[in-house]
Amino acid sequence: MTEENLFAGEEQPHLLLVDDDETFTRVMARAMSRRGLRVSTASSADEGLALAKDDVPDYAVLDLKMEGDSGLVLLPKLLELDAEMKVLILTGYSSITTAVEAIKRGAANYLCKPADADDVLAALLSDHADLATLVPENPMSVDRLQWEHIQRVLGEHDGNISATARALGMHRRTLQRKLQKRPVHR
Repeated sequence: MTEENLFAGEEQPHLLLVDDDETFTRVMARAMSRRGLRVSTASSADEGLALAKDDVPDYAVLDLKMEGDSGLVLLPKLLELDAEMKVLILTGYSSITTAVEAIKRGAANYLCKPADADDVLAALLSDHADLATLVPENPMSVDRLQWEHIQRVLGEHDGNISATARALGMHRRTLQRKLQKRPVHR
């Protein structure tokens, strides 16, 4: 697919993006707008639900892991507003367990990050989830997942090592040792 307007001549469908990664949300919203969708964005499940109650979307893309309620908690609340809404769960922490849980709760599809606008749109417009592609062939290693999680929590605490260590439930020196190591590849 390209950045062409796929919905030309139709009423502009409404997409709700709920993700706590501001940069990802901004870039994805712009790309989806170019493809002909009217986009609303939220950085938390509560904010997303409030927006959806005011203007029920046709589609929703929810991040699995966010501060507060996860995308899996928000998913059934959105489907209560409109059972026909197509919801995509998007995550950097893919597992068979969460993929199956998302589909059981009513997600139209589940996609692993990194994903671009074409991947997201294709997943939203597909008739059903392709269970063979729910989790990538080469998922991130446990060490890489740990590194990514530490970096995310460190960012949430503005680089404060002591606050990050407390949030992670580990000793500050242990965290410092982990941060001195190079990031693990996949």
